[in-house]
Amino acid sequence: MKKILTVLVSGGLFLFAGLGIADQHEGEADEANVATPLEMYACKYNKGKGPADLDAAVKKFNAWGDKQEIDDYSAWTLVPYYSSPEQEFDVLWLGGSEKAKSLGRVQDAWLATGKKEQEGFNEVITCDTHAAFSALQMKAPPKRDNPSNVVISFSDCNTAAGITFDDLYTPLIEWGQYMSEHGSTAGQWVFFPTYGGGGEEFDFKFVDSFQNLEELGADWDHLNESGWKKANELFAGKLDCDSSRSYLATNRRMAKADDE
Repeated sequence: MKKILTVLVSGGLFLFAGLGIADQHEGEADEANVATPLEMYACKYNKGKGPADLDAAVKKFNAWGDKQEIDDYSAWTLVPYYSSPEQEFDVLWLGGSEKAKSLGRVQDAWLATGKKEQEGFNEVITCDTHAAFSALQMKAPPKRDNPSNVVISFSDCNTAAGITFDDLYTPLIEWGQYMSEHGSTAGQWVFFPTYGGGGEEFDFKFVDSFQNLEELGADWDHLNESGWKKANELFAGKLDCDSSRSYLATNRRMAKADDE
């Protein structure tokens, strides 16, 4: 099975209808760029609890996953780094599978057999949000030296009146290519809200992943020096995104790769 969510996501289900967008490859037939289902919990630590307690709960979760032979689910915990009081949580849980059906199977198994392990999480954290997204990869990251620890940034984006995501798809691909040509090693995705929300004040989230804060800083330097000109060329009058929130992400479970 293809390695799932090597850094964040690859392959999967696009929104409700399983739709994809044609990805242009020079010299190749169009291939569907299809999005991946993700679930996200936003959680606060209970009084007197902290990261070490969460580590213990995750250990029990992984023991449960091994017993249930869960080999198609990957998960990370994200803690705020660049953030504000608007991020009213201590930690995010981001998990997913290659297909929404696989994710649902894992969730069904958890509800049926994971009560004891869920109680372990409940003792440590309280999660008031459980949302689902469809994540479409726009720029693949390179193989990471340390895929277990990465930096992930999120921006909320809105399209201008009369602009659809179809109008933005090619510019987003061009933006990723441009950044690669200028040394960026970031992966890039868009996250579409799918379940658990309602009343979102954004059309999608634009997501970057970096190996570390130094790589994030390198992209930041390029944007300050000249990259902003290319961004204006591609997106001015079409897209409006707020400032990014950045998180330190730790892998908690990884789906098996093809060669395992």
